[in-house]
Amino acid sequence: MTPVTSIIDGLKKLYQEKLKPLEVTYRYDDFGSPTLMASDFDAKPMVMLLGQYSTGKTTFIKHLLGTSYPGSHVGPEPTTDRFIVVMSGPDGRSIPGNTIAVQADKPFGALTRFGSAFLSKFECSQMPHPLLEHFTFVDTPGVLAGEKQRTQRSYDFTGVTSWFAAKCDLILLFFDPYKLDISDEFKRVIGSLRGHDDKIRVVLNKADQVDTQHLMRVYGALMWSLGKVLSTPEVTRVYIGSFNDKPINEAAFGSMGKELFEKEQEDLLVDLKDIPRKACDRRINEFVKRARAAKIHAYIISHLKKEMPAMMGKAKAQQRLIDNLEEEFAKVQKDYHLPVGDFPDIQHYKEVLSGYQIDRFEKLKPKMIQAVDDMLGYDIPDLLKKFQNPYD
Repeated sequence: MTPVTSIIDGLKKLYQEKLKPLEVTYRYDDFGSPTLMASDFDAKPMVMLLGQYSTGKTTFIKHLLGTSYPGSHVGPEPTTDRFIVVMSGPDGRSIPGNTIAVQADKPFGALTRFGSAFLSKFECSQMPHPLLEHFTFVDTPGVLAGEKQRTQRSYDFTGVTSWFAAKCDLILLFFDPYKLDISDEFKRVIGSLRGHDDKIRVVLNKADQVDTQHLMRVYGALMWSLGKVLSTPEVTRVYIGSFNDKPINEAAFGSMGKELFEKEQEDLLVDLKDIPRKACDRRINEFVKRARAAKIHAYIISHLKKEMPAMMGKAKAQQRLIDNLEEEFAKVQKDYHLPVGDFPDIQHYKEVLSGYQIDRFEKLKPKMIQAVDDMLGYDIPDLLKKFQNPYD
């Protein structure tokens, strides 16, 4: 047996031995998240940038790096038309999506499920840079607004952002004073971030393009718009500034405005620098969340199988169960005393379940459930006692 040398190493081992068997048995990869690979555990922390076109997402990355990255384009029109992962590498080059998705040492293998239409709009930009030693950026295409929303994308944009949201450690939503409207597509994208509210920060960029009075109105309007789509009682942290290499426009704000922008930029940089230190805690948090979700999934599937008839009328019984899934969830929740908030999205569950024959699933395997309970109750706490955070 190979000895465990770190927290991440320990999580890998626990996943292979205790959690993965449960996930494979009840096909959790189709209902929840794809099966984890070693590269998922070893990957650097990720920061995803989301927003409408020309809100300064690409410029923000260039500003932090102090240089352009391979494949970056900046302009007033929609310039970034693809998902670009900016990461550390020995030389500056762009790697196509199909190539990066099959590299075992990169955590993007599961993106193949979104098909060639997406992979042709995905690339990896590698370059040597001290900042990229600590985390990776995910630059995204501008979210469509107005008339452009009628143009359908050739891949599941919301599904892809949801996949990246689960992997990322920080999600930055970009707005500027002239692009505050939250379009239908942006609403769907923000909705897909459900369950990752703690990772979301808002950046009100290009704030030096308006005067103080206008900025106060813009800030109020932004908070009102966000309040309608971010269904959390807490106020999301908003960073106000002008995150680019140009000097701040003091004519609109004066020295006080310049001081405010500099402090806001400092705060955002502190938040970014804090990511690697918190990355290990977040990995553990995501791992525990995944284990609980997989366990609830196993309870749901085994309960539905138990409700199926042994011989006749299987198709009708399955349809009845799917139609009344909310009631079945309530029964599972009551039988096993599970938190309601941990249950999956009903609509998504119905869609996936309709592609399976419920009676083909396995019955509940108490030993597998017990193994996951032991992992959560004993193995992970022991791991935390034994090893220090590798980023401290």
